[in-house]
Amino acid sequence: MKPIVLGVLSSFFFAFTFVLNRMMSVHGGSWLWSASLRYLFMLPFLLAIVAMRGNLWSLFAQMRERPWAWLLWSTVGFGLFYGPLCMAALYSPAWLVAATWQCTIVAGSLLVPLFHEHLETRTGVVKVRKRIPLKGLAVSSIILVGIVLVEVQQAGEVPWRDLLLGGVPVLVAAFAYPLGNRKMMELCSGRVDTVQRVLGMTLASLPLWLILGLYALFRVGPSGIGQTTQSLVVAVFSGVIATILFFYATDLTKGNVHQLAAVEATQSGEVVFALMGELLLLPGTAVSGVALAGIGIIIIGIVLHSFSSVRPTKHESTSVTSQG
Repeated sequence: MKPIVLGVLSSFFFAFTFVLNRMMSVHGGSWLWSASLRYLFMLPFLLAIVAMRGNLWSLFAQMRERPWAWLLWSTVGFGLFYGPLCMAALYSPAWLVAATWQCTIVAGSLLVPLFHEHLETRTGVVKVRKRIPLKGLAVSSIILVGIVLVEVQQAGEVPWRDLLLGGVPVLVAAFAYPLGNRKMMELCSGRVDTVQRVLGMTLASLPLWLILGLYALFRVGPSGIGQTTQSLVVAVFSGVIATILFFYATDLTKGNVHQLAAVEATQSGEVVFALMGELLLLPGTAVSGVALAGIGIIIIGIVLHSFSSVRPTKHESTSVTSQG
């Protein structure tokens, strides 16, 4: 249950992303600054943490071995995740973006065949492609029903253009985040710890954030004090604390697709936390009864995910041992 608890805790800190990004958009802040400032602010905190632990040079050594892989999957896992989420905040309230983001739970299950596991056979260790966890996918479908109910309210109140601009970027992020995270887990293969991996991915995605920051500077001018301050809060709470907690939780479940899916399902808590935060900080936020019912179904889905993860199959137990 430790990975589940860590996952829920990370969802609380991740919720600050949705609420504060919406606040910045409502008050005229550019999504380009919201995206780039978070990772630029994260960098000194992570550098200090890893340096104090004496793990900085070992991380650089690992990154030098496969620099292009670090660049690619860090840009996917961080860049194609956070940029689209910031863009979506222009068109949808925080709680709705957080609800749509839960599609990442289904995405995580669908991405499983892109990865391999090592199994011990009579002729030695063989690499086989993982299978979609149908049990976990079935539970994820319950969460998807809740998301559809939540979206019903939005579909009837906003133009289709805004609905697409608020929804499609979140769907891109929903697939990019687990794909980048899992590819980096596979690439690192236990050679770096969680904090090192977060720092390495931040460094490797830095070219993207610098480009976005320069583009924002020439297009909309410098970031305002309010947006800069809120981006700093997002960087510490969501970028450092939440990301480290979530990555640590996924590291604990490495090799068990059901437990990994359950940890990713804990991010459904972001919907509830984002809704509470938006109700407190953004007066006028309205939520229909249908949307509340959808949120309730999402919560039921996360609970079922947690219980379904505690009994891995014999095949899964073997795969965990063989991956070591």
